[in-house]
Amino acid sequence: MPRYTPEQLARRNASPWTKSQAILAPIQFLIFLAGLTVTWLYKQEIWIDDFGWITFFVSLKTFMLFLIFVTGALFEKEVFGAYAFAPEFFWEDFGSAIAMIVHISYFVLFFQGLDENFLIWTALLAYLSYLINAAQFLIRLLLEKHNEKKLKQQQMA
Repeated sequence: MPRYTPEQLARRNASPWTKSQAILAPIQFLIFLAGLTVTWLYKQEIWIDDFGWITFFVSLKTFMLFLIFVTGALFEKEVFGAYAFAPEFFWEDFGSAIAMIVHISYFVLFFQGLDENFLIWTALLAYLSYLINAAQFLIRLLLEKHNEKKLKQQQMA
């Protein structure tokens, strides 16, 4: 089932927010991979012995998540008329909200002084929530590209 009407598809393709999302998403993924790697290395006591690196990467990842959240809201407003939870993007927005809550939870727990092991598991949970949300977007993107191809074939026929 296509997400976009032909008019929405034209707005999506003309939107500068589409390009910003296409640039920011891979950067966010690289930060995710770096943060996950640093967290794993710290947990295994390999090369990384400063817990500050985990907090640094969770901070960087949270910043990128926030940036994509804001630019995504501007995209959604331009294409669908709502900043968030447009029916076409409801589940992706829901997943993004969960990922944001889990990432922010890391800082709440950090400032409450919880032990490193608990914070490590919270960081890993934040990364998992992001990964699930990224998979949602990737699956939807692939489905939409398939639908666009079918639409072009129909127009050519």
